[in-house]
Amino acid sequence: MVVGEFSQDVDVMVIGAGPGGYVAAIHAAMLGKQVTLIEKGELGGVCLNRGCIPSKALIAAAHRHEMIKHSEDIGFSVQGVHINWDKIQTWKQSVVDKLTSGVGSLLKSRKVQILEGEALFVSPNEIRVFKGYEVQRYRFNHCIIATGSRPVELKAFPFGGRILSSTEALSLQEIPKSLVIIGGGYIGVELGQMFAKFGAKVTVLEGAERILLGFDAEMTRWVERRLKKSGIDVYTNAKAKEAIQQDDQVTVTFETGNETKQVTADYLLVTAGRVPNTENLGLDVAGVKVNDRGLIEVDNQCKTNVPGIYAIGDIVPGPALAHKASYEGKIAAEVIAGHPSIVDYKAIPAVVFSDPGMASVGLDENLAKEKGYEVISGKFPYAANGRALSLHDSEGFVKIVAEKERGIVLGAQIVGPEASNLIAELGLAVEMGATLEDLALTIHAHPTLGEMVMEAAEAALGRATHIVSK
Repeated sequence: MVVGEFSQDVDVMVIGAGPGGYVAAIHAAMLGKQVTLIEKGELGGVCLNRGCIPSKALIAAAHRHEMIKHSEDIGFSVQGVHINWDKIQTWKQSVVDKLTSGVGSLLKSRKVQILEGEALFVSPNEIRVFKGYEVQRYRFNHCIIATGSRPVELKAFPFGGRILSSTEALSLQEIPKSLVIIGGGYIGVELGQMFAKFGAKVTVLEGAERILLGFDAEMTRWVERRLKKSGIDVYTNAKAKEAIQQDDQVTVTFETGNETKQVTADYLLVTAGRVPNTENLGLDVAGVKVNDRGLIEVDNQCKTNVPGIYAIGDIVPGPALAHKASYEGKIAAEVIAGHPSIVDYKAIPAVVFSDPGMASVGLDENLAKEKGYEVISGKFPYAANGRALSLHDSEGFVKIVAEKERGIVLGAQIVGPEASNLIAELGLAVEMGATLEDLALTIHAHPTLGEMVMEAAEAALGRATHIVSK
């Protein structure tokens, strides 16, 4: 082992090159800081290489396959559709490679120094970077920890063989004929529907009383109906007990109600959440406080309890979302540069690339009432929107929740096509304190899905044009 005799001095050290870390590095460099970025794997982190991007590429391919196969209603009869899975995987990887290459170019253009290796704190202002047998020491003025998270591994269902995490599922060399999924959250639903559209028989086991528990039940019912229609078996209040692997299959035993059942499939996919990557960093040596969930506690400027050390993304409290990590990375960089920036989580959108898609921002009706608001809401169905009907995809709704007296928009929920894109306008409305009148009086292009935002605002005000008002 070769260790540098002296520590090299750096201004801003960023540990982790995921959507939090690389954005923090770029932003700090844009603000005039000299930045060093450490990454043990690929630029872009899990999101870009093994999560958000590859999964959405496969989901898009699966949706296109389903559209080709089921277009009889609008006059197309297609037979003999062939799936070239190897080519789909190659295309998926090309998308990832383009984006990782782009991240590298952006970092280079900002003169960010990139180090490959693993970081270990040896004091509150010094780390060692390990790469193979080489070790180099660095002393920093500021450090942003952005090490992300990894899939939870259940003791009864260790990853390996035919028991997969989402990482292995996205890189399967074959389309499974059958698949069991433990976990009915957004990852389980997204990947379950994707494989089902490619022809797999999918079974979802969810321990709670319903799937997608973090979303409004009114929204998830649309997804539940589509799951049933597509032949996906969903068991709620289900507890997986054991999995027995054989050479070409795995048998899962689970309890639901008072019954014990078994299901055999090609693979078992475990999507039971994610765990922060905060161990093996030497945080105890640095004096950084970590709670019992492995999360680093930070203030509203992303500062830890140790001066000069910041933490962002999946390793701090709050939803594990890539866009939250990027946002926090910018805030941390600005604070380091001397700006009076603070985090404001009022309008963090949450999106599920299910079918139909789901998105929400701000408060739903129940949460708004719990917080003491007197609320009004307006809902507009996709079925009454001309663009949705012309797309032959008209299931779902746009709902806006507002404070009753002044009409200030508190939140919104969307389930239906392009929900992930439509939520942006409503996120802006929540962020800027817009009112229902603001949305209703904004001229929206016709025919578009975006018109439903205007129509939902009008519905809340009791003057909807294209539906019968209450």
